[in-house]
Parts: sequence; structure tokens; C-alpha cells
Amino acid sequence: MESWRRNPLTFWVFALPPSLWLALFFLAPLALVWVMSFGEKVGLIDIVIAWRLDNYMRALDPLYLQIFLKSFWFAGLTTVFCLIVGFLVAIAITFAPPRRRPLLLMLVMLPFWTNLLIRTYALIAVFRTKGFVNDGLAVLWGGGSSLLQWAGLGDLQLLGAEFEPLQLLYNNFAVVAGLVYVHLPFMVLPLYAALDRMDRSFIEASLDLGAGHLRTFVSVVIPLAMPGIVSGVIITFVPALGSFLTPDLLGGTDSQMIANVIERQFKSANDWPFGAALSFLLMYVTFFAIALRALWAGRGRAGVRA
Repeated sequence: MESWRRNPLTFWVFALPPSLWLALFFLAPLALVWVMSFGEKVGLIDIVIAWRLDNYMRALDPLYLQIFLKSFWFAGLTTVFCLIVGFLVAIAITFAPPRRRPLLLMLVMLPFWTNLLIRTYALIAVFRTKGFVNDGLAVLWGGGSSLLQWAGLGDLQLLGAEFEPLQLLYNNFAVVAGLVYVHLPFMVLPLYAALDRMDRSFIEASLDLGAGHLRTFVSVVIPLAMPGIVSGVIITFVPALGSFLTPDLLGGTDSQMIANVIERQFKSANDWPFGAALSFLLMYVTFFAIALRALWAGRGRAGVRA
């Protein structure tokens, strides 16, 4: 293929339209929000750009720091659960028969074909007091009571007691479960890509040299899958940190994340400068995570060249 330098006109024909689109509809609005984060609300809808850090200092209030920490905690738990479950799913797909892998991958990507709002309302139907989980537990409870009665153990306290539905909605559990459900495919796909490229002769050599399956998994499989693990952690943690819909619909008053606070600043409180500052603090954290990923990848390539 000829170098782009020999055909500059062709290069600009292909590069200019997406560059203009990116500048007009991404960089320009982002710059406006960044400038607004240094502003000050002086009236109901009036904003004056004072170029002060008051909004960022206000974000360091213990109330907002607590919400930030809670968001990090939820995103971290989501990432850990997605990593554990996603690794098992990715291994199952990798070692499945070749003709079944496309079907299994399609099942992993199937949730993307449905709107996130619909999937979240489906979780509400699963977790609510009269939902599928509590109904199933009630059936099991009734079956256990009948089994005790049949066994002649009617004096036990379980017999005749009513089933108390579990409170699975509008709490921290519902938020984390919803985030895991939403972001699990983002973890499975990079893990599968890394495991699929893995040289299986290393696994065979480890087993032949006397290492057990657990030792082989820890010492061979995990290091070989580390690029997929790092990529999956980042593309799971970052969106989970900025999630809005899941905690808004599944969480209670004590389960709100920082994205919900940002939404209230723009819509309810009408304090756009403070909402912009909170947004960019969240974006700075995202850039920091991506920079760490790039630094890790750069060191890995340097080690390989050495």
C-alpha cells in the first residue's frame, strides 16, 4: 500500500469529514462544559464565567466525597464480580467446540440488542417483592414446610410460618446486581479475545511438568490473559463509575451514585457550573485510568523488545 504522504489529497478527503464531526459535536461541547465548570450561578438561569475553582472546591465537601467513594465502591464491586464470572464464561467459550463458539458469543452479545431501559425494568420484575426470585423462594419455602410435615417434624418453627419476601430492590444489592448484569459482556469479550489467542501448548507443558490445574490456571492462564484482564477491567470500571440509569431505577435514597448527583445539578438544582465541575472530575478519573492502561501497555512492549 502506498504511503499517505504520496497522496495527501486522498488523506484529507477521508480524514477531514470525521475530524470536523468530532470537533463540532464532541470537542466543542466538551470545551463549553469545561469553561462552564469555572463559572458561577448568579441568577435563576444566569451564569458568569469567573475563572475560579469554587465549584471544584465545593466538590471536595464530605457529602460529595462520600458519594464519590460510594460510586468507586460500587464500580469496584461490579468490576470484581464481572471479572470472576466473565473469566469463567470466557474460558467456557474458548474451550467449547469450534462450531458452538459463534452461538455462545451471540448469547453474550444478545443483551446489546435490547434497550438498556427495558433490561433494567426486566430486573425490577425479577427483584420486586412479588417478582420471580421471591416467588421461587416462596415455592421452595412451602415445599420445605410440606416436607417437614410429611417427615413428622411438625413441631419445628418452620412449619406453618409465612414466607417473608426478601427486599431485593431499592438498595445497594440491587444497584450492584444491575451493574454486573449490564456490564458483564464488556468483561467477557476482551477476556475471550485474549484467551482465544493464547498458545495452549503452554497449558499442556505445565500439566506435563507436574503442575496441577489450579497452579496452571494461576501461573500460566492468568498471565497470558492479562492484557484482556486489564482491558476488561478498564472498560467495565469506567462505565460503571458513571452509571446513571441503573442506580436511578434500582437504587434507594442511599444508593445514588455521582452521575445521579450530576443529573440533579443540571435538571433540578439548575446549577450547571457545579454539575460541569463534577462531570469533569469524573472525566479526570477516567483519563487517569486510561493513562495507567497506556503506561502499562508501553512497559509491556518495552519488556518484549528488551
